Amino acid sequence: MIYLDNGATSFPKPLSVRRAVARAMARCANPGRGGYAAAMAAARQVYRCREAAGALFDCRPEQVVLTASCTHGLNIAIRTLVKPGGRVVVSGFEHNAVTRPLHALGAELQVAGQRLFDWTDTLEQFDKALRPGVDAAVFTHVSNVFGYILPVEQIGAMCRERGIPFILDAAQSAGTLPVKLETLGADFIAMPGHKGLLGPQGTGLLLCRAGAEPLLYGGTGSMSIAQTMPPELPERLEAGTLNVPGCAGLETGIRQVLSAGEQAIFRREHRLAMDCAGKLEKMGMQVYTGEHQAATVSFLPGMDCEEAAAMLAKQGIAVRAGLHCAPLAHESAGTLETGTVRVSFGWDNTSAQTEAFLSAATKFPRFRR
Repeated sequence: MIYLDNGATSFPKPLSVRRAVARAMARCANPGRGGYAAAMAAARQVYRCREAAGALFDCRPEQVVLTASCTHGLNIAIRTLVKPGGRVVVSGFEHNAVTRPLHALGAELQVAGQRLFDWTDTLEQFDKALRPGVDAAVFTHVSNVFGYILPVEQIGAMCRERGIPFILDAAQSAGTLPVKLETLGADFIAMPGHKGLLGPQGTGLLLCRAGAEPLLYGGTGSMSIAQTMPPELPERLEAGTLNVPGCAGLETGIRQVLSAGEQAIFRREHRLAMDCAGKLEKMGMQVYTGEHQAATVSFLPGMDCEEAAAMLAKQGIAVRAGLHCAPLAHESAGTLETGTVRVSFGWDNTSAQTEAFLSAATKFPRFRR
């Protein structure tokens, strides 16, 4: 199989990640639940994961909360900053992981910036929207549908100047673009462990600049006599047993990113994406591409997108089609009725795989005619 759906999850995982997961399952028990060797090995593994994340994202290990997904972290952050009925500014390219928790709170959403690959429009619209009375801003770093890299440093600076707390969704950027907690000054940054960080599914990180409100309540292995969650991070947000094998795989994936370098990873993936986009355009496809684009390319195949993806799957090419859990992004781009076919490149893709995908795409009915 030629896998071009890294926007959903990185696959296959590096061998070192798979080995780390297996090793933890053989050696680690439950962290914080005992002083015996297997429990202590688990505690050390969890802390090493926090240390690796702190090194990559410019924060202290204690600011790194281990979550089950980026969605989990976003729910914690949103429920900390946004009260029922609150006013929130979002970009026009948000995933349901942002919009659904906000809708569940009955939040009043103001959408800022709906022009693809247009930093001027995005910044102008955020400048207008970030006004007194806004409780928080939540915005993605990179659109999961179109690969649009938003000007998050500038938006973050606007928020800080106006005293508006903000949350960054780094689902599509962590591991390939600089994501620094202190530099951005974000209140929270949420990310998955299983995409650009190359870790297992079921892992995620929430970087916290200060305190937060728990989403789950339960045992933490500390302060057992109290019936409230511990006041300190990260235990305050980590009720229940942690995914220790996942932490082991995630730590290994993060260290691989640290070793390779985010810039080198981005340059390689971006080169493949831009080559793919250019050749799709030469084939006559409608391709959504432009300045400030990451390693994701969406296009219209001249037929039903789901059927096109199914045709590719039969030829051993894995892509994603549809609305990609981001109807707001499609509304912004004018593709809400059709969806798109999305090609998203990752750590081990090659030019030969791009050529195989393009060759398979020539079998769409439009070319047979």
